[in-house]
Amino acid sequence: MTADGVISVLAEWSRVRHPIIGMLHAPPLPGAPKFDGNWSGVVRRVIEDAEALTAGGVDGLLLENFGDAPFYPAEVPPITLAALTALAVEVRRRASLPLGINVLRNDGRAALAVAAAAGAQFIRVNVLCGARVTDQGLVTGIAHALLRDRVAWQATGVRILADVDVKHSAPLAHRPLASETHDLVWRGGADAVIVSGAATGLQVDPERLTEVRTAAGGKPVFVGSGAGVESLPELLPRCDGLIVGSFFKQHGDVYRPVDEQRVVEFVAAVRRFAS
Repeated sequence: MTADGVISVLAEWSRVRHPIIGMLHAPPLPGAPKFDGNWSGVVRRVIEDAEALTAGGVDGLLLENFGDAPFYPAEVPPITLAALTALAVEVRRRASLPLGINVLRNDGRAALAVAAAAGAQFIRVNVLCGARVTDQGLVTGIAHALLRDRVAWQATGVRILADVDVKHSAPLAHRPLASETHDLVWRGGADAVIVSGAATGLQVDPERLTEVRTAAGGKPVFVGSGAGVESLPELLPRCDGLIVGSFFKQHGDVYRPVDEQRVVEFVAAVRRFAS
């Protein structure tokens, strides 16, 4: 993949006020403890969710190996990389929206490889810089390797969306949030910053969101968890975009399939704010 062959997804989204990225939470993949042996069912679930999100009006999709817990802290095995690539190719065949890849817990190099092979436009990296204490142990930053890979693999058009103070983790040592954000952008090379609540589905602290946006130096800032229709008036003035998973699922349950009507409702509420 060459840089000339990739649309700059952030530039494309800059024409949309508050772009919305819908999560594709893959069920357990081959090799994961909870994989049930039904690969065709995994593919069907991901494609059905992608179709519902697309029909509901989102601006992008983000595929991750959500069902693979407990996660590897760093490198995932080859079977996970192969399965995610196969899923990404299927999504790209059926959906024209920009596609991102997140390989949990923190295999950003694998995410970049999948993106380069499948023609995805961005990746999410949970710990691009610094170190975090997580349920996988100590997870450390990968910016030094990832940015070199992006050049070596001719994938410089793939954008990096990176978490600051990522959910399901704690800092190894306290640092001001503004300092962490500044390092993430200027030393780590993040193209956009993601701010989440403490865990999946939990709302972002609006004041922390404002602090990150101020420190990001003009880089886009995305809400990474907990966004719902009722929280939009508080979140939208403080962010540039939203990544939505739980709210889009049936009954707001992250483990259920996407509910297209909930997507339509959310997208309409965001667009009303922009009008």
